[in-house]
Amino acid sequence: QVQLVESGGGSVQAGGSLRLSCVASGSTYSRCMGWFRQAPGKEREGLAAMTAVGGFTYYADSVKGRFTISRDNAKNTVYLQMNSLKPEDTGTYYCAARGERYCFSAPVVNEYNTWGQGTQVTVSS
Repeated sequence: QVQLVESGGGSVQAGGSLRLSCVASGSTYSRCMGWFRQAPGKEREGLAAMTAVGGFTYYADSVKGRFTISRDNAKNTVYLQMNSLKPEDTGTYYCAARGERYCFSAPVVNEYNTWGQGTQVTVSS
């Protein structure tokens, strides 16, 4: 069973940047990987996904042009570069793995079956 551990969260002012990392205990090279966010009192929201093959990426409209997902399969690590952060980006950020190598859209919660514990991001105005 692959385990995922996120890091890189913290507090930042609006307009700032953060880079989140997600390290897998096992190989995720053959799996579509995604990043999600959950704000207090809200449902978990899919932000970005990246295929295992071809490097295709998909983004939610809310983060398109500001966030970038990438992966280093040799290190079993997925990243989320977040720029131009806004207070509404505040929340707990999770990475997750899908049970297949392809993603077909911005990630949807019930399509991913392996989850990390999350890392907190707070953006102040």
